[in-house]
Amino acid sequence: MSTQPLWTRQQFGIEQFIFPEINLEEVQEFPIPSRMRLGHKMELVFNAAMEKQSSYELIERNIVIQRGNRTLGELDFLLRDTSDNSLIHLELTYKFYLIDNEISEPIYRLVGPNRRDMFYTKLDKLKEKQFTLPYTKEGREALQERRLEADQLKQQTCFKAQLFTPFTADQIGIRPLNQGCISGFWLRFKQFNSREFEEYLYYLPSKDEWVLNPYEEVSWVNQFNLLLDINLRMLKHSSPMVWMRKNKGEYKKFFVVWW
Repeated sequence: MSTQPLWTRQQFGIEQFIFPEINLEEVQEFPIPSRMRLGHKMELVFNAAMEKQSSYELIERNIVIQRGNRTLGELDFLLRDTSDNSLIHLELTYKFYLIDNEISEPIYRLVGPNRRDMFYTKLDKLKEKQFTLPYTKEGREALQERRLEADQLKQQTCFKAQLFTPFTADQIGIRPLNQGCISGFWLRFKQFNSREFEEYLYYLPSKDEWVLNPYEEVSWVNQFNLLLDINLRMLKHSSPMVWMRKNKGEYKKFFVVWW
């Protein structure tokens, strides 16, 4: 939850959720199923964090909206703002995006590590599907069963992201996006397979570890051994995240892309 929001206030016609101050040390550890998708894991973490604050009351989460036997979608969270008693439909998103500086428009620059996930398509999904769901016949009925009215809802997103800039690029302006989301860089296999990276140690984090900052207590390997693992992933069109240890206490994180 310490990851910064991809934008602040309102951008792209979507209002960003104002995350309340929470002492994360008070959030108790709890088991998370290893096979659960990252987005669902983030929902569990968000839910646990909401229990340790008083700015919002959690009404319900993961409300499934169905039309007969067909699932139309689900509402991630329903919250009540305790400051003004207003209702909030909140959609939670956590993403890793690489900035492709060959594209001029900021919202089209953000691509997933394997170029299958695009920021602008996620925006479209939020606006055209997830935020319209409460106003469908089935969505209204589901809310009315809970004595809530769709027309009273504020629509917000808690959209957090880690951004990665091209390795050789100079300072990249990404306004109106949040510069504080920049977490590392990305490069191609040929760039990584060079003397510039020979002297450091490396670790391939699991996808569950992508959200973390690099730390010392992992099994570090040299560049040669890492290249063997990365080459196998390149053949499978999979772009891994890598942690780099320059010195004890000095770390970097980056993606090696196959494309």
